[in-house]
Amino acid sequence: MDKTGMDEIQYDAQRLEQWTAGAARGFSRRDFLRLSAAVGAAAAGATAGATAAAAPAAAAGPILKPLPPELFRVLGTNAETRFAALRGQGFHVPVDRFFVRNHTSTPVLDEAAWRLEVFGAGLRGGPVTFSLADLRRLPSVTRSAAVECAGNGRGYFTSQQGQTVSGTGWQLGAIGVARWRGVRLGTVLRRAGLAAHAVDVQAEGLDANFVSGGVDLGPVRRPLPVGKALDDVLLAYEMNGAPLPPDHGAPVRLVVPGWIGIASIKWVGRIEVSAEPLFSPWNTQFYRLFGPDYPAGGQPFDRQAVKSAFELDPAVPFAAGVRTTLTGRSWSAHGPIRHVEVSTDGSTWRRARPVGPTGGVWQRWEIGWRPFAGTHELRARATDVHGNTQPDVTVHNTLGYLFDAVVRVPVTAA
Repeated sequence: MDKTGMDEIQYDAQRLEQWTAGAARGFSRRDFLRLSAAVGAAAAGATAGATAAAAPAAAAGPILKPLPPELFRVLGTNAETRFAALRGQGFHVPVDRFFVRNHTSTPVLDEAAWRLEVFGAGLRGGPVTFSLADLRRLPSVTRSAAVECAGNGRGYFTSQQGQTVSGTGWQLGAIGVARWRGVRLGTVLRRAGLAAHAVDVQAEGLDANFVSGGVDLGPVRRPLPVGKALDDVLLAYEMNGAPLPPDHGAPVRLVVPGWIGIASIKWVGRIEVSAEPLFSPWNTQFYRLFGPDYPAGGQPFDRQAVKSAFELDPAVPFAAGVRTTLTGRSWSAHGPIRHVEVSTDGSTWRRARPVGPTGGVWQRWEIGWRPFAGTHELRARATDVHGNTQPDVTVHNTLGYLFDAVVRVPVTAA
């Protein structure tokens, strides 16, 4: 539960009930039914079957920054970080190896011409416009926060559990932790004249409209309850001490700590402050759990789960008989990591040593190992401060969300 008194899963469930009852505004019921049929057959947010409507700004390609194969696995319009590339990189992920999740293509926006429009019936007056210079004149905040795609780990449903899922086949590299600097969303909303009767806050991206299942869903957008918007959400314009790069949302993006990555809208151009509940495909339709273990119509998302990853390339063999140090990172959206255990022999577990800051958004760790010649299976499992521990098997859902099982990593020593 966050400080707003409503966590994400409660919020999503309530908005869907309100929309069904005609008490929430979103997209049309006809498009909802068409989209529901499409989601049943294809991935929510997957590149396949998705096309872009006219973009508001030029785009040179799906992703603009270099994507060398030693740093990234390229997956259509997306690129995931190779965890081996994070070894020795410190707590924050450098921009050159921070993962990219695009629904369409990275837009190239003119920073000087960019404006943020804040509008809606939840304001005391009319629309208010902010330039980037206006935002920079407001009190700034710097915060370390993780952004993690809801489908991070999806590929392991198939490769490890033998189950069919739809969507981008991420391994574990669809997460990044950065030092974000910007202005509190709450500060901007109050400057714009936030009214006491405001209910929801919805940011829209300036990338191309997203089309799925033959339905033009418009700009990527996702509502937040006012309480969350006023709590810890940032309008970020810097990343790791430098101006925000295009692939990561320049000139301004949302950073929504603790919520799944889609909430952290990139390339923000408009923010609606409503006096009624809002509904969008990205908060109650796309990001839902479907399958035999879930209710008809799907189950809304909670925040992400507990995960661990080794900082190594399984294709590179270890030297037999030579002591080495295994390193990795573990994280949980529910709170800090309490401890990490590692197994190198398939049966016993040893505690890993924490490295660097503890109690943060993720925990770096290390453990010594002297492998004998042959094949081995490495496993790491984390437990957070609330007692959440990685299971051996994740409950299957057809769109492959929230994979949290212990990942088995085959390696060789020679």
